[in-house]
Parts: sequence; C-alpha cells; structure tokens
Amino acid sequence: MTDAASLSPSVHTTDEAAVRLKKRRSAETRLKAYGMIAIGLAALALVALLWNIVARTMNAATEHYIAIEAQIEEGEDDFLKVVKKSARAGFPYVSGRSGKRELYGLFSDGAADDMRRARDAGTLETGDAVPMRFLMSDTADLYMRGEFGSLENQESAGTLAIEEGGKAFTLRTDTGAFTDALGRAKAGLAVEADSLRRQAARQSAGITAQEARIDSVTGLEREDMLVQIEGFKAARDRLDGQASALDALVTGDGDTLLELSDRMASFFVEANGGILKLTEVSADIARAVPLVPMNDTDAAANGAWSLRILDRPEIGRPVKDRQVAILETLQRDGRIEEVANWKFFSLSDSTQPEIAGIKGALIGSMWTMLVTFCLAFPIGVMAAIYLEEFAPRNRFTDFIEVNINNLAAVPSIVFGLLGLAVFLNFFGTPRSSPLAGGLVLALMTLPTVIIAARAAIRAVPPSIRWAAMGIGASKTQTVFHHVLPLAMPGILTGTIIGMAQALGETAPLLMIGMVAFITAVPEGITDSATVLPVQVFNWANASERAFDMRTAAAIAVLLAFLVVMNAIAIILRKRFERRW
Repeated sequence: MTDAASLSPSVHTTDEAAVRLKKRRSAETRLKAYGMIAIGLAALALVALLWNIVARTMNAATEHYIAIEAQIEEGEDDFLKVVKKSARAGFPYVSGRSGKRELYGLFSDGAADDMRRARDAGTLETGDAVPMRFLMSDTADLYMRGEFGSLENQESAGTLAIEEGGKAFTLRTDTGAFTDALGRAKAGLAVEADSLRRQAARQSAGITAQEARIDSVTGLEREDMLVQIEGFKAARDRLDGQASALDALVTGDGDTLLELSDRMASFFVEANGGILKLTEVSADIARAVPLVPMNDTDAAANGAWSLRILDRPEIGRPVKDRQVAILETLQRDGRIEEVANWKFFSLSDSTQPEIAGIKGALIGSMWTMLVTFCLAFPIGVMAAIYLEEFAPRNRFTDFIEVNINNLAAVPSIVFGLLGLAVFLNFFGTPRSSPLAGGLVLALMTLPTVIIAARAAIRAVPPSIRWAAMGIGASKTQTVFHHVLPLAMPGILTGTIIGMAQALGETAPLLMIGMVAFITAVPEGITDSATVLPVQVFNWANASERAFDMRTAAAIAVLLAFLVVMNAIAIILRKRFERRW
C-alpha cells in the first residue's frame, strides 16, 4: 500500500496545481505593485502639496522697501503726510491728480506705521534729508516679484534720433528697430478683432433664434421681438464694422503709424536716463510720452538705448505704466531693498496685505488650545478611568460607550451648532472668544481623548492590578498609583493627536463668530480673537492677490504646529513606552 501511495501523483505536483500556484504568485505580485503605486501616488501628491506651499511661502518671507530721503519735522505726527511729501520730493516730475495718485500707490500705509513705531521707540531721526526706507504697496511688491509679467529687454539696433514736440517725442531709426513692437501690436489687434467677430456671431445666433419664433407670436410680443431683432442686427453690424477696421490696421503697411491702446502690450524706450512710453509706432518711427524724464534729447547711439516690452496690457493689471517706469528706475538706481518680512509674525490681521500678520491669530490659537486642553484632558481621562475600571457592565454603560464612539464620527460643524445654541445663546459666553472656541473644540475632542485613554488603560496587563491589590492596595490606589502612570504615555499621545485635529478645525469656529475681523491681540480667554485656520480661510477668500502668498505662509505655520504636536506625541510614546 505504501508503495502504491508513493507512486500516485501528489495533488501539489499536478499541472493544475502548478497553474494555480502561478496565478497566486501573479496575484501577489500585482497586489504588491498596486500597493507601491498607491504609496507612490500618495507621496507624489504630498510632495506636490508641500512644494506648492513652500514655493508660495518663500514670497511671503521677504518684503520690498523704497529708499528715498524724507523731511521729518520735530514733533511730526501725521506720518502719512510725510510719506506723500517725500514721494513728491523724490519724484518731482510726476504731476497731475492721476499721476500723483499712481505715485502714492507705490507706497504702503504701513510706511507711516513704521515711522510711528520708530517714533515711539525713540529711533526716528528728524531733519530735512533723512534717509528712509518706505514699505512698498502690495501691488508694487507683486510687480517686483514678476506676478504681472516682466519687462522683455530688446537691445537697440542703430541710432535713435529724438525730436521733441510739445509734451511728446518723435523717435526715429533707420534700421526698423520698432518692427517687433509693431508686429506685437498688430497681433493684439488681430486677437481683439477675433473677439469682436465672436461677439457678432452671438448676435447673429440671437437673430436666428428670434426669427424662428416670431411667426408663432402675435400682438405686443411680436412687436417686442421685432425691436429685439433690430437691436441685435445693429449690434452685429457695429461689431463687424469694428472688427473690419481692426483688420485694416493689421494688414496695413509698416510705414503707417499704428495707434497703441491700453488693451495692447506696453512698449517702453529707455534712453538718456529716462523712460518713454510709445503711443504710436511704425517700423522706423514712433511717438512717445515721457514717464521718467530724460537728461537730454541728444541722439542715442547703438547700445545706448533699448526697447522694453511688457506683454500684459495695462488694462489687465493693477500696476500702471507710469508706476512700472518709476519702479524700473528705482531698481536701476539701487533704491529698492528686499528684506526679511518679520512683520508677518509681529503684526495682526489687516485689510492691506503688505502689513497683515498672524500674531493675533497665533495668540488666539494658543489661548483656544489651552482652554481645549484644560477641559478635554481631565474630563476625558476621568471618564475613561470610570468606564474602564469602575463602571458596571450593564445596558447603561453600553449605551454610553456606543454614543461616545458615535460622537467621534460626528461632523465638526455639528459641534459648532451645539456651541452656538448652548454656550453663546444660553450661557452667554462671549462671542468670538477663545473661551467659546475652546469649549466647542473640547466637546469635539472629548470622544477622541476618551477612546484613546480607554485603549491605553486596557493595554496595561492585569498582572499589574493583581500585584498591587495583592500587597493591600485599594481599587482607587491601584488605578491611580499603578495603572494610570503606565497608561499615561498612550493617553498623552491620543490627547495630542486630538488636539492637533482641533487645531486645524475651522467649521465649528465659524459658527460661533470667530470669523470676525480682529486686529487686536487677545490678552485673555474672554477677549475677541481669531485662530490660524480661520485666518487662512479669510485670506484665501480675500480679493487682493497679495493675500495668496500670505495664505500659504499661514498654512506653513499651521503645518509646523501640527508637526511639532505630532512629534511630541511620538517622543512621549518612545520615551515612556513599556513592552510587557
């Protein structure tokens, strides 16, 4: 029998078994590949997120200042007036209401605040020609970072003859130096003509739709439709006429001067120490108005002048051409300084991005987290001790445990509604205060703390309890002298993780009014305050583009908080962890 059994083929060595084994191994290989792909995609997404945040945060790490001389009288208090007076003295060629408004727009109101703080600190110098650094406005700062495009520099080709004619200048070359500018201007006109034709096509579509319905209506409705059709036709003809006029300009020869508008790219000529803006251009001739005056009107030799082009039209950017010219002149003269932006950490929120900081939100977050910890930690730990060590096993305790587990999965905004109804409306807790925010976040964090604390207490071996009671310790002594100290690392880890989650919450705080615009730093738990997540929410919804990089910087600070808190949890676990 043994010989017969040994001669019969095994079920593990048949061809079918080999096929099954191959399939299992292939499935295992695919599963590993899927896991590696999933990890790779997650890591790629994390790297992309962090890279985006860091790249945008780096812009918020610095700020730009304009260095000019100021006249500061002894006892001066209106520093905004000093800033404007210094701007006019530094750029005397800027005249007119609109010109001065654009000039003042290069300076931030924070420059006056800097002078006021220096006066209070006793470091403000007074005199007729005091060298000062004035904080740049947010739009000018964005231009310096290239957010609105950068000037493309084209070296000169041939000699530039300059003829003065009133307030404008005529520029002549014999080498076709303005051919590229003319081509770009015509390309802009072609794009505008295409846009007009698309609008005319939409008017034609409206005419067709109305004519298809007109036979089905009568009376006043028919008369209204006829009026609408005539209006559509008039608009279509007007748009077609405008497009045809632009086409004629595009197809014109290069010797005819083409008028430039603010819907085209901006063209500048830098010569003889000044900057001119082209208003009309052909291949060899251009007319221009001065934005920064020239030292003289002598002919500029080859290499002594340049054509500079800003592709983004003036109508599509907040920085105007005159401001661009002034900023380029300041940068050429070395009077623009880029320094570290410590204001981001020393100032609170503001409607002006260049002077907006996170100090108030940072302090508000600390006060809120303090209230949250002082409430959630002791209550959560005591509840966990009672449920795990003292509570009888009956339906009531089972009901409590089920509800605690369910509360851990409740959306955070529900706790915000609870806080609004109970703490604010019933108990009268100050709205938008760290006390109200801490109470709401403590409610939200409690289930996490209780579940983590129960798991840590349950992980303590029963032999610890038996040994303590064996030497005469009471139940309370056993729990508080032996079990709780051994479970404390796990309890602290769970608590810190719950606190980290609460730190990033926004929805429940919005419900209790912590979305308010707060510029003062809270000095206690009952003062009006905001927190970092709400600050990020407000800045992300702000219309000013300069808030984007400050939003990224605030997110980076919030992430740093979360990393620190999670690192503390890991250190505590490694430091006090015991293996049984």
